[in-house]
Amino acid sequence: MPPGAGRNPMRETTEIAVIGAGVVGLTIALELVDQGHEVVLVDPGKPGMGASYGNAGTIAGYATSPVGTPDVLRSLPSLLFSRTSPLAIRHRALPSLTPWLLRFLWQSLPAQAAHNARSLAALLSGAAEMWDDLALRVQGAGILQRRGCLYLYESPKAFTQAWTELDQRRKLGVEVDLVGPDRLAELEPNLPQGLGGAAFFTGATFLDDPGRMMGVIAAAVLEKARHIPARAERLERKPDGVVIEGPGLHLHARRVVIAAGAHSRALAAMAGDRIPLDTERGYHVEWDMAEPLLTRPSCPTARGFYFCPMAGRLRVAGTVELGGLSLPPSPHRIARLVDGARAFFPDLGTPDREWMGFRPSIPDSLPVIGQSSGGDEVILAFGHGHLGVTMAPVTARIVTDLIQGRDPGPAARACRPDRF
Repeated sequence: MPPGAGRNPMRETTEIAVIGAGVVGLTIALELVDQGHEVVLVDPGKPGMGASYGNAGTIAGYATSPVGTPDVLRSLPSLLFSRTSPLAIRHRALPSLTPWLLRFLWQSLPAQAAHNARSLAALLSGAAEMWDDLALRVQGAGILQRRGCLYLYESPKAFTQAWTELDQRRKLGVEVDLVGPDRLAELEPNLPQGLGGAAFFTGATFLDDPGRMMGVIAAAVLEKARHIPARAERLERKPDGVVIEGPGLHLHARRVVIAAGAHSRALAAMAGDRIPLDTERGYHVEWDMAEPLLTRPSCPTARGFYFCPMAGRLRVAGTVELGGLSLPPSPHRIARLVDGARAFFPDLGTPDREWMGFRPSIPDSLPVIGQSSGGDEVILAFGHGHLGVTMAPVTARIVTDLIQGRDPGPAARACRPDRF
């Protein structure tokens, strides 16, 4: 129960309320307070936890391919019905997911997927440099590692079949080298012999401790902003702003930014926008070890997860499970990660911990960033899917431009809430 629940809430005021204290909400708040705005963060949990803590830690400027593509569309039957698939749908959630899935199928068609890839590339351009700046500002530069990222292909055939898609990424500005088995063994000698090759995204960076980075960002924000540990459940426009209410919460703000990730849909509807937001449930398992088995994030593409070398541990994170917010974690998804990791590193024992979190997913793989249809006193900033960490500083710049009356540029137009 949030602090204050069951009691008459204190009536508070602020210039800008940011609902959601994940990485997107935190970076928005940081940008706004650094520009001299008064900001209150509203989130029932500890700032920076949730999906912002449990992800793969990659700053994935190379991730220009949307989740929905013609290849995924062709493979969908096998993806949905194979127990070893990186994609799963909880059958109990299928009725509520059907409208989202129909939109996803439409966005997977060739023309739509190509448009979404171009839009993602425009948004991701400069994300790594923005993270360099952000890390320096919050004194977290030592957490940001510059060693690139690998996509692993388990057979020569899979490696050669990937070249067309990798070439499409190059055309969108992504730097990628094709690495054969010998060079791959030099880069990561602990990987098993016999892999077909890899794509090496040489300019990629990653966080070797996402939770620690969230902590230092939150500390920088809370030097100048307040955090109200309460759940925002209602929004109501007033002539002079917006009132936000929930258990133990009554906050009047001149402007509101909805950045509550997977929990944003109902709030956006109150602001006047019906957004096709649903939830991907992401998982990770971790093994503690003094020296991780790899030196950079490495993704076995056919298995849909990342090996993530982190401070004092190896994290294995990923897969996609469509299942909403209320169902319990799936033991099968955890077991699939463990089995997949042991296919590469057979000596791994029982994981030291496991985790599940919620990704906010939009059918076209593009976030929702822009003013609500009811007016610019409410700004929407959610739906980043697998790219919340990567796009957080990009989103913060766009939101700050909107609040300060500047044109955020052409890349932001693909994210407008009224595109649906």
